[in-house]
Amino acid sequence: MANQLNRRTWIKSSAIIAGGAAFFSSTFTSALAKTKFVKKATKTIFFKSDQSVLAALPPNIKARLSANENPFGPSAKAKKAIIDAMEKSYQYPFFDYPTLGEKIIAFEGINKDQIMLDAGSSPILKAAAIHFTKGGGNIITGDPSYGDLPSTAEEFGAKIIAVPLTSDFKLDLNAMERSVNADTKLVYICNPNNPTATVVDTIKLKAFVERVSAKVPVFIDEAYIDYLEDPLSVTLVSAIKKGQNVIVARTFSKLHGFAGLRVGYAMAQPKMIETLSQYTNGAMSISATSLMGAIASYNDKEFLEDAKKKTFASRDFLYKTLKEEGYTYIPSAANFVMFPLKMDGKKFVDEMMKRGVSIRNWEFNNKHYCRISIGTMEEMQMFANAFKEIS
Repeated sequence: MANQLNRRTWIKSSAIIAGGAAFFSSTFTSALAKTKFVKKATKTIFFKSDQSVLAALPPNIKARLSANENPFGPSAKAKKAIIDAMEKSYQYPFFDYPTLGEKIIAFEGINKDQIMLDAGSSPILKAAAIHFTKGGGNIITGDPSYGDLPSTAEEFGAKIIAVPLTSDFKLDLNAMERSVNADTKLVYICNPNNPTATVVDTIKLKAFVERVSAKVPVFIDEAYIDYLEDPLSVTLVSAIKKGQNVIVARTFSKLHGFAGLRVGYAMAQPKMIETLSQYTNGAMSISATSLMGAIASYNDKEFLEDAKKKTFASRDFLYKTLKEEGYTYIPSAANFVMFPLKMDGKKFVDEMMKRGVSIRNWEFNNKHYCRISIGTMEEMQMFANAFKEIS
């Protein structure tokens, strides 16, 4: 098979493990030294991270519905693999990294030099933010959208062009394309989008990427794509296969239930993979236990379908609850739902918190919204009980 990997060759040359101890101390440090940029004070608060929200939670929270975590994972196979990996966890898992890479490569139909692994997708987002910011310029994103990459870029001096969503709460591809100018360094697309859980039209997105990537790189964050009925028909991996200047990021943190285990990866053209790997620890940042769990979980179709089924059941219960209380909502394509509030967002969050339920609030278009992550049916019932007291 053309993409079959020789493990020793992979260990020596592939970007999937770029960032081992020796690489990090030389290449990564050197890359940072050459950039000659200084982290600046953030000019605006682009978004409040889930991490900062969770860190402030009181200990009496009964339903943690504020971080888009999957309460049904990891799978039984992943848990067993994690436990089994403990036996040799004192060893560096050099010869196991390629196994996960091989699985992804075979499934996606890409080449071994078109992928890099890391501890979740966050380091990859940060790597892109730093790399594309070092020469100044701007980064285009949606408003609202996931703010990790844009907020990091802004901290390092980039100008953020935040394009308002369409009337149906989707990324406005036409307006984003019109915003591209000579100073644009990157276009960031989160699809499905966070916090709205909406998906843009696939045909339009592929056409957008083909046009825009000829001018500037396009970063597609597909963290929630596994929740779609047919992810393969929506993903932009096909753009990479066509040679387009596109970065596709994925994570095990959502449907696979690995938010606390930290496994993710990016796919792009070989030169881009090589470039981004200079800013991260790569696969070497993934623990042996997380790695073996991810290998067991990848393409565990039975578990993934079951997790989706449970998520959708809880989501339907939430829809029903909102309707009964006279609320509307944005139809969701992910494991969270956004709906407009009838009171101040912060007050709503605080009142729900007093009742042991953690959720998020946003304000845009002069309206207050709640974003609620989908939990177990028991957690959704806790939300419903608290919600009915203050709705």
